[in-house]
Amino acid sequence: MGTSWRMRLTFGWIAVAGSTALGCFWAFWGIIENFHEGWYGDSLFKNLGLMLIQYLSPMLLFMALGVVSIRWQWLGAVLHAALAGAAVVSLRALFSAGATLIAAPLLVIGTLYVVGLVRPRKIAAGVLLGLPLLVMVTCGIEPAVRVAGRVDDGDRGIRDIEGNGVRLIWAPQGPGWPDKGVSWAEAKRRCRYLTADGATLADTPQGIWRLPTVDEAVRSMARHGCNCRGVWDGETATYEMRPDKESPLWNTRSKVIYWWTATEVDEQRAYMIVYDGKVWPRSKRFAPAYFAFRAVREAQIDH
Repeated sequence: MGTSWRMRLTFGWIAVAGSTALGCFWAFWGIIENFHEGWYGDSLFKNLGLMLIQYLSPMLLFMALGVVSIRWQWLGAVLHAALAGAAVVSLRALFSAGATLIAAPLLVIGTLYVVGLVRPRKIAAGVLLGLPLLVMVTCGIEPAVRVAGRVDDGDRGIRDIEGNGVRLIWAPQGPGWPDKGVSWAEAKRRCRYLTADGATLADTPQGIWRLPTVDEAVRSMARHGCNCRGVWDGETATYEMRPDKESPLWNTRSKVIYWWTATEVDEQRAYMIVYDGKVWPRSKRFAPAYFAFRAVREAQIDH
């Protein structure tokens, strides 16, 4: 075996390693995000479809691209170049550096497939297909078990929740607990106009409901019906038990996984809380579909 042959084999296997690494990365990211923000449908078919289309499609794409490149080198190179171009066009306006970081490795891998040689092909294809699937299964076990064990009592009505030194009335599903994203200012506005029963928005400010503070939200987080004993020190939230997207606070069948709090960071940002208890600052204008709120009021109002 000559030096040039060995060099081509080296280049070919570097290309396979690159494709496998991309597949493994997207397998890890996809399965984690699937069980973090996805898997909220009311049927197994819907959840599996969302998982494959929205979360695992990048992994499947890079696996397929690698297999094609192993079998047809030039076709693989063209497809890599086309994907790199698509990344630049679609991401340049949002994040030009990111577009370059994505496009450059694709072009390098595509070139290596052309100048290199992949032998034996079956072993290369087995590595390329097997490792990402292994990563997906390994990283998906814990979140899959956790999500399968979530508690959901189906009660989306007004809730009186007490624990960890906090007692608040939490709004029922509706304008005070929406299933679609809103900005911080809109969340504050709805709280001001929300009627006492939490069912409608009045024409004039009512001043009954409000957003919970970070401290209140952290101390109210629960899992399996038990308060998680959360503590907010002004910068970080810590818990004796990790919270989850469960009743009575969260709707397991909603895409919403983040809530606004009343606590401001500065004029442009406010704190949000994730269903798993993490707290982060976000722009008050941020309003994706999965980012909403749940209004609260003092429990004494019923007395």
